[in-house]
Amino acid sequence: MLGSRAVLLLLLLLLLLSGTAQGRAVPESSDPAWARCQQLSQKLCTLAWSAHPPMGHVDLPREEGDDETTNDVPHIQCEDGCDPQGLRDNSESCLQRIHQGLVFYEKLLDSDIFTGESSLLPGGPVNQLHSSLLGLRQLLQPEGHPWETEQTPSLSPSHPWQRPLLRLKILRSLKAFVAVAARVFAHGAATLSP
Repeated sequence: MLGSRAVLLLLLLLLLLSGTAQGRAVPESSDPAWARCQQLSQKLCTLAWSAHPPMGHVDLPREEGDDETTNDVPHIQCEDGCDPQGLRDNSESCLQRIHQGLVFYEKLLDSDIFTGESSLLPGGPVNQLHSSLLGLRQLLQPEGHPWETEQTPSLSPSHPWQRPLLRLKILRSLKAFVAVAARVFAHGAATLSP
């Protein structure tokens, strides 16, 4: 009986070591489909650029206290572990941060800020952007345990005259966010895919 326990422990140890030898601190099944995430994030980048109207250079005015809907936008930062070593060691914190950002922007695109926008029509760039955000967010959501969403936009009703400026600010920050996320998924697809 002692011999079978030793063999079982040895097999468990080998399984654990093989997972970390591949650079994964979390089980393989919890990693996303990196290649699919890469495709969707690249599509998001393209859509974010097409949803943003070409206006040339526009200096956005800063109001006293600035606007609360874009002040608290999520950013992918160093401590999120989205660098190559962080992704190799444990990609969960980075993926959770990206997921939080996608939820944040999805709520902004659902807000009254984008109401009445002609690009919201079915097949329009903002509608396509919203659908792609939802698709990537669902792909990142781990089965069995949903991630908490810490950052949600604090939305107060906007006035019609504010909406074009707010749209511009939101789409500009969304472009920056999805550009970084696309780089993360490109690296993951190239180095972490089985």
